[in-house]
Amino acid sequence: ITDAASKGNLNEEVIKKTDESAANSLLYTLAMGSNVVGTTMHFGYKMPINDKLFILQSEAIKNYAKQGSCVIIGRCADYALSELPNCINIFIYADMDYRIKTVMKRYDLTEAKAKELINKKDKQRSSYYNYYSNKKWGHASSYHLSIDSGKLGLDNTVELIKNYINTVMQ
Repeated sequence: ITDAASKGNLNEEVIKKTDESAANSLLYTLAMGSNVVGTTMHFGYKMPINDKLFILQSEAIKNYAKQGSCVIIGRCADYALSELPNCINIFIYADMDYRIKTVMKRYDLTEAKAKELINKKDKQRSSYYNYYSNKKWGHASSYHLSIDSGKLGLDNTVELIKNYINTVMQ
């Protein structure tokens, strides 16, 4: 986010507010409290900040990948890096009960507030991913590996990922 903000001369606070929001339309962008920024496009309109941010983040992701191995969480990194042969795309999920307990503990929330936050974030992430990648967020065909961390726990999930990477990169 910081790299994208500095490269695009964007305010980092605006980016944080806009991050992982799909730019379905100019109306959506304005409703999210964002401004229309950027250079005039081929069709005579200015690019919504959501789209500009997506492009800048994709460029930053590609630059990090060119420098060497890296882990990028979210931001349609699988889509941005789709042309790289050594890119491994992993989706980590858990059942709602496990997620609620984790969010309650991490953010000191009630069960109802934790569930509300999870549902809101899932909807935002799904909309963002589906819009920018033209794929389905969470759908197994979009990833090389999907892992239920609620069943494995954090440490075993990390070990599974490391073993998977070591196996496919041989």
